[in-house]
Amino acid sequence: MRFAAKYRVALAFGAALGLLSPHGASAQAPEKRKVNIATASLGLPYLPLIIAQQRRYFTDEGLDVEIAAFAGGSKALQSLMGGSSDVASGAYSNTLTMAAKGQKLKNFVVQVRYPALTIAVSKKVGDRYKSPADLKGMKIGVSAPGSSTHMIVNHLLGKAGLTSNDVSIIGVGTSGAAVAAIEKGEIDAIINSDPVMTKLETDKAITIIAETRTRKGTEDLFGGPYPEAGLYATAEFIEKNPNTIQALTNAIVRAELWMQKATVDDIAANVPPEHMLGDKELYLASYKKMREAHAPDGQITKEGAQIVLNVLAAFLPEVKAANIKVEDTYDNRFVEAALKKWQGKM
Repeated sequence: MRFAAKYRVALAFGAALGLLSPHGASAQAPEKRKVNIATASLGLPYLPLIIAQQRRYFTDEGLDVEIAAFAGGSKALQSLMGGSSDVASGAYSNTLTMAAKGQKLKNFVVQVRYPALTIAVSKKVGDRYKSPADLKGMKIGVSAPGSSTHMIVNHLLGKAGLTSNDVSIIGVGTSGAAVAAIEKGEIDAIINSDPVMTKLETDKAITIIAETRTRKGTEDLFGGPYPEAGLYATAEFIEKNPNTIQALTNAIVRAELWMQKATVDDIAANVPPEHMLGDKELYLASYKKMREAHAPDGQITKEGAQIVLNVLAAFLPEVKAANIKVEDTYDNRFVEAALKKWQGKM
């Protein structure tokens, strides 16, 4: 179900544009110029996607990209697997859960190296909370059941000796509805991205119990890096459309390199007001808190991928039994080619 309008990058098609391909030395135009991307959110973890759109980097790569925003990663995944979208913008963990079902998906560029998600309890139940074990019996809001936010909650519960059967999981999306769910007392705890979590902090509506905005917070929760938001597609689509995937990767990596040097004012000038929850200052304060999480160059590490697999295998029997090789679930070649094109030129 779409909660935001489709965002379209218009392109006046010209002659074939020169694009780097990791599969050959010669530059080639995209096989598929019109690309539909299903994104789990338009929150801050997905800022590289927004920047690439707003600064017309997709257009520069010869693409006509249409982005549909969904209420959580599981919904975006459904759009991809159902054929409504060509590419998904969502959690790397989806490639692993689908691998356990015999479906071959590959992440080809990362948007964040840390999840940039925050877990908190409502101030209304704050007196009942002393440790994660006290989450037992609580209603916990996730972006959507089955999404990466749900999986990370399961990991936190597992560390406290609990399971998802000890709590109630409720989908609240990643925008205003999530804020309202806490404020109205519909949920007792929440995991979400910014600017939702910064707004709740500013309103003094929550107490943070874990965060993955920073390297330290991520390592405290997972023991190392934990790649989250990225772009992924079916292995079949990637094989048939390598130049299209390269063009998408070029645009995202270019956006990430631009973001490394951008000021907060630069960011503000390139984000549509409708993505800011009606509060520009709040949005920028949120960005300052989580900007460390953004991937500097789009690459996923084997260490990070393995940690995600280990986390999932701990509470998903089908993943544990699947004998998944993480190297089969991502492909850094497109990022490597994009870096050759853009690094040092932004």
